[in-house]
Amino acid sequence: MSEQAIGNTTLCGEPNGKYDALLLQNQLCFPLYAVSKEVVRLYKPFLDEIGLTYTQYIAMMVLWEKRSLTVKELGEYLYLDSGTLTPLLKKMEAQGLVSRQRNAADERSVIVSVTAEGEALRARAATIPERIGACLPLSKDEAETLYQLLYKVLHAI
Repeated sequence: MSEQAIGNTTLCGEPNGKYDALLLQNQLCFPLYAVSKEVVRLYKPFLDEIGLTYTQYIAMMVLWEKRSLTVKELGEYLYLDSGTLTPLLKKMEAQGLVSRQRNAADERSVIVSVTAEGEALRARAATIPERIGACLPLSKDEAETLYQLLYKVLHAI
């Protein structure tokens, strides 16, 4: 009863096919999860050099582009909720990378802005995308196709 689901064999005595949808190898979510985890792992040594975690890095990328925005807006860009962002932003504020202030127009809202120190970090981070790209076995066309497909899925869900 410990047979593997390979070829025309059975799985735990069941005819092959009944549980094919439950095979890890047939799951789209698994390679997405595994690749995401491994790519983030590739970032770690580069981000350690500039003192950021991956989540702090992607938050800084939005802030470098937008300069200032609400926590809610930042969360929308990053697909993160305020419960995840608030402790992250507090740490980044303690590092001097961002400032947080209550929105004068809406006291419930907090505005996050990049500081001069946070802006200076941008120059040190500028080579990271190219360095990561060199670690991935994709041609420019393959990377573009993957990018488009991932965003197609992301925007659909």
